[in-house]
Parts: sequence; structure tokens; C-alpha cells
Amino acid sequence: MLDPIVKSVEVPCTCEQAFNIFINDVSSWWPLDKNSVSAMNGNVAKKVVIEARTGGRVYEIGHDDQEHHWGTVTQHDPYNSFTMDWHIGLSAESPSEVSVVFTDAGSGKTKVELTHSRWESFGDKAEDMRNGYNSGWVGVFEEAYKQACGA
Repeated sequence: MLDPIVKSVEVPCTCEQAFNIFINDVSSWWPLDKNSVSAMNGNVAKKVVIEARTGGRVYEIGHDDQEHHWGTVTQHDPYNSFTMDWHIGLSAESPSEVSVVFTDAGSGKTKVELTHSRWESFGDKAEDMRNGYNSGWVGVFEEAYKQACGA
């Protein structure tokens, strides 16, 4: 069993603001030109949507207006946490899991911790997938998301 990936950033905004940027403004910070189904085909996605509710879809609007299902929100606790099944570009039958927790760090700051787990769902590709995401979350979460929050 492979260990989860855990990434953490501190951002200069409230839990509510950090949560809203992550969920409702995801297209403003997600690297659509690098980390999308469209990008896998040499194009730039138009948008990423996270439907902010348990059972909500996580999807990309591709360069050609086609929707690409990335996952499903499995837990939604506004301004505190959310969890989603995650399978961008892969079968929805065997998703990994991404959880994000928002904690008040005092002085108007928030600690945001992302945990990506359930690597065994990828079978023989599990270790390679984990290694790829471990570096991928650096640019997506630790850099792009953090910067969108004003850090």
C-alpha cells in the first residue's frame, strides 16, 4: 500500500475565501494549459467546474466545448473541507481520492491541506501515478492555488 500524498500551504485569507477560491474559482488558478484532458491532446481547456455539493461533478469544459468528467464530490462541508473521487482522463470505475481541509491559522490566514490517496485503484500503475501526482500537485496546488489566494 502506497502512502498518501500530503501537501500543505498557508494562505493570507480566511477559510471562507480560501474555500471559495478552491471550489468556485478553480478555473482562475488551475493550469488549464498543462493539467487537463485537453492539454493531454495539445490544447488548452476552457474551464474547470466543481459542483459545490455532495454528489456534484468535477469536470473540464474542453477546448472543443466537450465535457470531460474528472471526479465526483463525495463530501462537502463549506469552508472546512471537501473530498472527491478523482480520475481525470481515466475510468471513473477506479478513482483515487482527493481531500482538502481548511483550518484557521490565525491573523486572517488559513492552512490548506490536500491529501491524495487510494493509489491501489490504479493497479500496476499505482506507483507511477503517485510519483506523477506528487510532483504535479506542487505546480497546481503549492504554487498556482497559493498564488490565487494572494500568497
